[in-house]
Amino acid sequence: MALHFVHDDASSAGVGDLVALTGAEAHHASSVRRVRVGERVTLTDGRGAWLDGEVAEAQPKRVDVRILAREVREAPSRRILLAQALAKGDRDELAVQAATELGIDGIVPWQASRSVSRWHGPKAEKGRARWAAIVREAAKQAHRAWIPEVEPVRTTAELASRAVGARIVVLDPWTDARLSLLGDDGGDMLLVVGPEGGIADEELAAFDVAGATRARLGDSVLRTSTAGPAAIAVLSAALGRW
Repeated sequence: MALHFVHDDASSAGVGDLVALTGAEAHHASSVRRVRVGERVTLTDGRGAWLDGEVAEAQPKRVDVRILAREVREAPSRRILLAQALAKGDRDELAVQAATELGIDGIVPWQASRSVSRWHGPKAEKGRARWAAIVREAAKQAHRAWIPEVEPVRTTAELASRAVGARIVVLDPWTDARLSLLGDDGGDMLLVVGPEGGIADEELAAFDVAGATRARLGDSVLRTSTAGPAAIAVLSAALGRW
């Protein structure tokens, strides 16, 4: 399998052009992955452009790639979004990383009432940027042509308001409805995953009022770091994405 890299200007490159990897991507290519002249690689801008190329020159601070083929890969016509509650330690980051590798189309940090981690003021943008960096690297590892957007942190009320444009599915281990048997309404889906302490009753009520669907994965209660990725796998199979 060819090594894969992200280049923000890949969309403007055509067959025969030289594209230069610099900065962190050049370091990763030359020093970490040790690419060699003549080696085949792929590039994306993270917005659908997909380039097949061959390394023309490899230096520690610059790797030139000659473009051999170019295509545009369309984004999914319907999206699966993950609203991941902020969690202590790195559990929310593990969820975001795995969700990206599994094909999530967008990520919404959620400040749940029981979230131990709190994103306020400058910490909110710092946290979003941290998640965005994790998503970028996970998308590159998974050879994805589209890098999911990480939105600013949202409140419960802001998430509930999204029911106008998407079906909200709240993972609730205490409900009877199973995610694997969920009907398909043909639109975007927003998957809501709570923190370690679970989703508070008043938050569940707010989602219910908004018309959200509650669903469980099985008989066990999963950690916040594994619930989202497991649900994405179930939905991807059910919706024919896998």
